[in-house]
Amino acid sequence: MNKDINIKVNGEQYTLSVDIRKSLLDVIRYDLGLTGTKEGCSVGECGACAVIIDGQTFDSCVYLAVWADGKAVRTVESLQVDGKFSNMQKSFIENGAVQCGICTPGFLMSATEMEESGESFTKDDIKRALSGHLCRCTGYTKIVEATEKGLKHSCSCDNN
Repeated sequence: MNKDINIKVNGEQYTLSVDIRKSLLDVIRYDLGLTGTKEGCSVGECGACAVIIDGQTFDSCVYLAVWADGKAVRTVESLQVDGKFSNMQKSFIENGAVQCGICTPGFLMSATEMEESGESFTKDDIKRALSGHLCRCTGYTKIVEATEKGLKHSCSCDNN
């Protein structure tokens, strides 16, 4: 059974007819062709598919597309603007927090949610916020450090 949904993805409005059992991840990757969001575990355990929905991070593999009706969704593709990496993307690259790339989009979305909150985070807060993500390549030290440095270097005046 299909249902029509209206969804804004990365600032662009879409009206789609989706199977009511279809995950948001499948809509993002296969209907909209945005392949930056990765499929890892398919059960909400690894965080590779994390997206920001109305300002909060969710695992899109266990989030039904029909639940996103009327909502604003951001994927990792939204982070790069006019060919320029976001502050957090730069920090991940500069601090060696990227290897195979499967987990990276999810980590970036959670780190971006923290950055955009305007709140202050301790290293323990960062670890807790990223705890829903799994990485098999880098370990977590570089990812936590990259997030911490990205948060410290973010400000509304940073347009680089």
